[in-house]
Amino acid sequence: MALNVAIIGCGLIGRKRAGSLAGCRLAVCCDQDVTRARALAEAYPGAESAADWRAVAALPEIDIVVAATTHDMLAPIAAAAARAGKHVLIEKPGGRRACELDTVAEAARTTGALVRIGFNHRYHRAFRKAREIFDSGAAGPPMFVRGRYGHGGRLGYEREWRADAAFSGGGELIDQGMHLIDLARWFLGDFTRVHGCTPTLFWSMPVEDNAFLLLETGAGQTAFLHASWTEWKNLFSFEICGRTGKIEISGLGGSYGTERITFYKMSPEMGPPETTTWEFPMTDDSWDVEFSEFLKDIGLNRQPQPGVADAQAALRIAEQVYRENAT
Repeated sequence: MALNVAIIGCGLIGRKRAGSLAGCRLAVCCDQDVTRARALAEAYPGAESAADWRAVAALPEIDIVVAATTHDMLAPIAAAAARAGKHVLIEKPGGRRACELDTVAEAARTTGALVRIGFNHRYHRAFRKAREIFDSGAAGPPMFVRGRYGHGGRLGYEREWRADAAFSGGGELIDQGMHLIDLARWFLGDFTRVHGCTPTLFWSMPVEDNAFLLLETGAGQTAFLHASWTEWKNLFSFEICGRTGKIEISGLGGSYGTERITFYKMSPEMGPPETTTWEFPMTDDSWDVEFSEFLKDIGLNRQPQPGVADAQAALRIAEQVYRENAT
């Protein structure tokens, strides 16, 4: 029997989630803008619309709640849903600060609800292939990662909710930067040394439009990351460098260019590496694959990865950088 899903937050990401429920039934579309909720519900026969997220989170017929709102509301919605015994998928970053997720974790422990964080980039085809190569040991022990991610905003960007820290918790660091931090942790593990700077270089806004990070693990592996709202041509680039090879990912499809991965395998005599490239020009299936994994989590009663602890670890890195730049 298909599980019933409620989506709270019917903007761009909520609409993406609605189309990628892996066979589940979209039962309720909820948004404080009821017109937007109604428009999404009308696209899915049998779905209802609502404006009161508290009432939706408590509905007995709902099995899964997807929280896809502004950052300030993610944790309160997730905590209420978990307290009601619902499984929850929270869009990244999960909250504005790590402590906001404490109530979510406590509610999940109490009721047994499972909580997944929507670090969706792990499920892109290129990253699934990268993980396969990495786990095989073909690239050798990892030494460092290097990541860049950015776009150029749009007219009026400085007046949108992402430019208001009360809603967002910060600027580009807590926006696209969180994907880079999560991916770096996924390949290198926890970081014990954190340094970064968060300038506002172009947009007239109280939050940063660029974030530059230098992160180091206890073993000395390093991540150099740059997230930017002043990248006038949309860009995604992520490299994992090991002792015997390098994995290079570029593009995410759409305006970011064709998604591709290249593996450079070092030869014993060094010199030019053996090079293999895979391209993925087809429609992005990461949203479907990610939700299917969540259904496996639920079916197996296993803790989702990435979960609350991953979101909190990434948020603590951002918080440390914000504190460093507070003066």
